[in-house]
Amino acid sequence: MNVKPYLRSVVALRATVPDHAFTAGTLGTEREGSGVVIRDDGLVLTIGYLVTEAEEVWLTRDDGRVFAAHPIAIDQTTGLALVQAMGDLGVPALNFAGARRARVGEKVALVDGIGRHTEGAVVARQEFAGYWEYLLDDAIFVAPAHPSWGGAGLVDKDGNLLGIGSLRLQMSRGGEVSDINMVVPIDLLPPVLDDLLSRGRPDRPARPWLGAFSAENNGRVVVMSVTDGGPAAKAGLKEGDVIADVRDGQVEGLADFYRKVWSIGPAGVEVPLRIVRGGRDTWLRVKSADRTSFLVKPRLQ
Repeated sequence: MNVKPYLRSVVALRATVPDHAFTAGTLGTEREGSGVVIRDDGLVLTIGYLVTEAEEVWLTRDDGRVFAAHPIAIDQTTGLALVQAMGDLGVPALNFAGARRARVGEKVALVDGIGRHTEGAVVARQEFAGYWEYLLDDAIFVAPAHPSWGGAGLVDKDGNLLGIGSLRLQMSRGGEVSDINMVVPIDLLPPVLDDLLSRGRPDRPARPWLGAFSAENNGRVVVMSVTDGGPAAKAGLKEGDVIADVRDGQVEGLADFYRKVWSIGPAGVEVPLRIVRGGRDTWLRVKSADRTSFLVKPRLQ
């Protein structure tokens, strides 16, 4: 693939987060990755964790010129974020208007903001459940993995933007383990783009957030940790608890757990959980919250 024409459209991104920020302990206060220019006025699409609670954002072009920027929207549901450059980036935007499904087997390239790219293929399209109360119904998985995946742009042979790099994972195939990247599909952006630009968030009720980091083990959902001061911690949920039921439904895996919680109602709803602790069942009632209410608001510049 000839990705040279598209390299300028992906910029390096550096964000600074205050020490007292809610995510400072887990994501750090200095975050680096990439972003993709999606509009000629310097609107940049990136992955949300890079700019969550950021007080300073800097974008660097391929020629080394640096521009100040500020986050204008973060969508907790998709994990995507928008950043606006302050000044004329002078960088062509990548096309995403005809957002489409990246097909398994399709040749693609993952391009970062410092001129590196990894050519490979889409190896899977499937559900992805993250331990931080995050779920994509149809994530893109590509191989080989890019070493600097956060916010990198996934492009096809024609330079169309297919998604934004989010994670580095491992996949086992035929007894061999290989590194792959999980990419958030670009087709999740158009339905919420206008809302993100005008309101800073999608025009839909916030999902109930528990503040529980969980993992799936043989179909069981096990609590790894809880957020200090979060809803789960206040309700008494603890590390090692097995979440067996949500309200009146048995939990069958991590994705099912999230869907059952979110189906109860919007943020603020009470979530009944049956948990197994030390071989005994008990019920907890967790007063959920809006995740964004715990975050430091971005400083407009």
